[in-house]
Amino acid sequence: MAIDGVSGGQTIFSKEKMVLAPNEKLKLDSEVNLANAKITLDGKRLKQVLDKDDFLTLLIQELRHQDPTQPMQDREFIAQMAQFSSLEQTRNMSEEIAGVSRLVMAGQAYSMLGKHVEVADGSSMVEGLVEKVIGGEVPQVMIDGRYYDMTNVSSVGLNGKGE
Repeated sequence: MAIDGVSGGQTIFSKEKMVLAPNEKLKLDSEVNLANAKITLDGKRLKQVLDKDDFLTLLIQELRHQDPTQPMQDREFIAQMAQFSSLEQTRNMSEEIAGVSRLVMAGQAYSMLGKHVEVADGSSMVEGLVEKVIGGEVPQVMIDGRYYDMTNVSSVGLNGKGE
C-alpha cells in the first residue's frame, strides 16, 4: 500500500517503510526537538542533566520514605554527603580550570601579535605577520586580512620564516 502526492509527491507511505525527502526529514527533526524542549511536568521544564539540587532532592526523598524498621545508617548518609561534596568541588574546579585555560590561550594569542607565524588552513599552510588578535572562547589571529584560529598556528618566529 502506498500513498503518493503528499508534499509534492516526495513522501511515500507503506506498511514496511516510510521514506521522507531530506528537507522533510530535517523539518520533522527540528519540530520534534522543539516539542521535546517544551515538555514540562507540573509546569516545570524537564532537565536533561541532573545537578546538585536534584541530588539533594533525591536524598531528602530517600530520607522521608525510608523504612522505619531499617533507617539509613549514619555511615551511608555520611558517604552520600561526602560524594555530593566531592562532586560539587570537582565541578567547581573544572569550571575554574576552563576559565584559566581560556585566559592562557588568549595570552598566547596576544603574544603572537607582530610575529611571523605559520598556520594550518585545511591541507595548506599560510605564512604571514600577525596583524591583529581577537580574544574569546577560541582566540583568532589575523594574517593578511584573514582570521585563523589560534589553535591552528604551527610555528611562531621573529624573522620571516616562523623560526
